[in-house]
Amino acid sequence: MKPLYLDYHATTPVDPRVLADMLPFFTERFGNPHSKQHAWGWEARDAVDVARAQVAALINASAAEIVFTSGATESNNLAIRGVVAASAAAKASSKPHVITVATEHKSVLDVCAALGAEGCDVTVIGVAPSGLVDLDELRAAMRPETVLVSVMAANNEIGTIQPLAEIGAIVKAGGALLHSDAAQAAGKVPLDVSSMPVDLLSLTAHKFYGPKGCGALYIRKTKPRLAIPPQLLGGGQENGVRSGTLNVPGIVGLGRAAEICRLEMGAESARLAALRDRLLAGLRAHVPGLRVNGTLERRLPQNLHISFDGIEGEALLMALGDLAVSTGSACSSGSQATSHVLKAIGATSQGAGASIRFGLGRSTTSEEVDYAIERVTTVVKALLAATLLPH
Repeated sequence: MKPLYLDYHATTPVDPRVLADMLPFFTERFGNPHSKQHAWGWEARDAVDVARAQVAALINASAAEIVFTSGATESNNLAIRGVVAASAAAKASSKPHVITVATEHKSVLDVCAALGAEGCDVTVIGVAPSGLVDLDELRAAMRPETVLVSVMAANNEIGTIQPLAEIGAIVKAGGALLHSDAAQAAGKVPLDVSSMPVDLLSLTAHKFYGPKGCGALYIRKTKPRLAIPPQLLGGGQENGVRSGTLNVPGIVGLGRAAEICRLEMGAESARLAALRDRLLAGLRAHVPGLRVNGTLERRLPQNLHISFDGIEGEALLMALGDLAVSTGSACSSGSQATSHVLKAIGATSQGAGASIRFGLGRSTTSEEVDYAIERVTTVVKALLAATLLPH
């Protein structure tokens, strides 16, 4: 079998239907949506409007609540820095307090750390071994000065889906705003911002079969109506929230990818969950010392993150060669540092062994899952045998 891609958390291929919609906007339909004097601009503007409505429909928002960005990292920065800046302007005498979680993506943790260095008060709360937020710790961390809580919808490494409704109720009772990084959840599991107490939500196209370099930030317009100051200044695009000429082909792709996910998510999630369970059952039947990281009850359907006792992570990945998997977040690739997510759930004790993140995707088949079971079983058993040889 040719090399097998099982790293769909890192990125996804552009769906052919998405690409077909994007291509005309690179060539014959190349207008600037901010050019209001001619048909080329109007055509691009209309395409952006359609995409905005498609993205809004995916999370049950209104189109006016969607701001286009370059991806989830920019959306996270815009949301977190924007809320802190707005609160600082409104309460000049009070130091704003932000709460986040130890298992967040680096684009949340790093911006919170930067805000802390700039004088903001930041609290990072822990999680249970399941990866779920400790709700009692969150309640205890809330203060009168708390302006924002940022909790990801689903973890990018271990796939844990957070109880945003319960988290949001605590945040609202404390008078703060809730932001959620939904880069991994959007398009994979249902998200309904009209019924969830989420005020800001980040997503990115390339995690659900759209193009890289295009994302969006949902900013609630009612109860409360949020006014987020921009982090990029210039032409005043996106109602002054995010300046810069819009990436029309990328936005068209983001919108079409969101529409496909909205229509096909239910069936696709069920299929991927069954394949994930098949993968886990096959590995458990053949590989000793296997442990699942995180909870299987509240988990992304395409995610499996496991550890193997007695072997080293880099050796395992090198031996797997033709199997594209990950030890954690692709955004931190190049670093052999221990995963901060695994540290947070207590899965990095001495002898914890190698860890692999499997991310199944739209084109994954049962034959590919069976091949992965065979390859991982063969490699793990060989590495275990090698550790037992006398030196």
